[in-house]
Amino acid sequence: MKIKLFAAALLSVPLAAQWLTYKTPGIPRTPDGKPNLSAPAPRTADGKPDLSGVWRGPMRSAYTQNIAVDLKPGEIQPWAQALYQQHVRNLGADSPRAHCLPDPPPYYHLAGLARIVQTPAMTLIVNEGISNSGVTRTIFTDGRGLPEEMNPTWLGYSVGHWEGDTLVVTTAGFNDKTWLDFSGHPHSEALRITERFRRRDFGHMDFEMTLADSKTFTRPITLKANKTLAADTELLETICENNDQIAQHLVGGNGFRVAPETLAKYAGTYQVAPGREAVITVDGESLALRLNPSGDIQNLAAQSETTFVGRGNGIEVLTGDQLEFVKDSSGAVTGLILHGRRGEQKAVRKTAALGAR
Repeated sequence: MKIKLFAAALLSVPLAAQWLTYKTPGIPRTPDGKPNLSAPAPRTADGKPDLSGVWRGPMRSAYTQNIAVDLKPGEIQPWAQALYQQHVRNLGADSPRAHCLPDPPPYYHLAGLARIVQTPAMTLIVNEGISNSGVTRTIFTDGRGLPEEMNPTWLGYSVGHWEGDTLVVTTAGFNDKTWLDFSGHPHSEALRITERFRRRDFGHMDFEMTLADSKTFTRPITLKANKTLAADTELLETICENNDQIAQHLVGGNGFRVAPETLAKYAGTYQVAPGREAVITVDGESLALRLNPSGDIQNLAAQSETTFVGRGNGIEVLTGDQLEFVKDSSGAVTGLILHGRRGEQKAVRKTAALGAR
C-alpha cells in the first residue's frame, strides 16, 4: 500500500504541471511557437465569431473596488449610499466573499480567468473564481426571451443574441444579496445587466457591461474591459471553506466616525516616492485612496481621528492596509504614513483639495 501511495504521489506532480503548460491544440502560432494572438478571429460553422477559449480580465480596474467611481454625488439613491457606508465602516465583515458566496458580477470580467464554451443554442462561462470555484453561467442563444417570472438568483437569468459580430447578453432576475464591488455598493432585485462580447482577433476581446438599477442609481453604469486569450494554460480548482479558522478572523469596524469637515482636510495628493503618489478623496463618510501610477483604489474606514484602515473582505485587516495622517503643531495635515508589512512609507503632502487645510 505504501508503494502504491508513493507512486500515485509521484505521478500527480508532473500531471498537474503538464496541464498548466499544456499546448492548446489547434491555435495559430508564430514561428517561435508562441500563440499568434493577432491572427484572425475563428468563426463557427454558421459564420459567427467563436468566443470559445480561456480569457483573462485586465486585472487592474477601479471598478472592482468602487463600481460608482464615475458617478457624481447624488447619483446613488440615499438608502444605497447609507448601506454602502455601513459596509465600508464594517470593513467588509458582511461581504459575500467573506462568507464563501459569489463575488460581484463585474469582478468575474475584470480579473482572473474564465472559460467560454460556445454552442449554437447556449454559451457557458466557467469562472475560475476566488470565493467560489467554477461559478458557471448559462447564456441561452436559442431565441428564447427572459422568463416572465423569475425566482431571484445569485447569477440571474441570461439570454443572448448576435448584433453583427457582437454577442449581446441581457441578464435579470438577480437577488439583492450580491455586492457590485468589494467596497460594498449594493443593488436591488431590479438590477438588469447588458454585456457585449466582441472578439476582434484571435487573442483579444472587447467587453462592455452596463448595469441599470433605477432603485439604486439614478443612471446606468457602463464599464469596459479588454480581455486577452490565455493560451497554453488551464483553470484551477479553488475551494472556499468557511471553516472555524476563517470565522475567527471575521472582524468588523469599530464604528468610529470622523466629522465631514475633518475628512475634507485630509483630501489631497501626497508624494510617496518619485513618480508615485497617493491621492486621497472623500467618499461619503469615509475616504478613498488611489495609488498612482498603478491606479489601485482602496476605501478607508476611520479607526480614530487620524488612523484609517482598508477593508479586507471581512478577514482580519493586516498592517499593510493601515494609513495614518500626520499633522503639524498648528493642526495642518502635512503628510501620511503607510504602514506596510515591509515597513513604513512616509508621504509628504503636495496639494490639498479645494477647501482642505
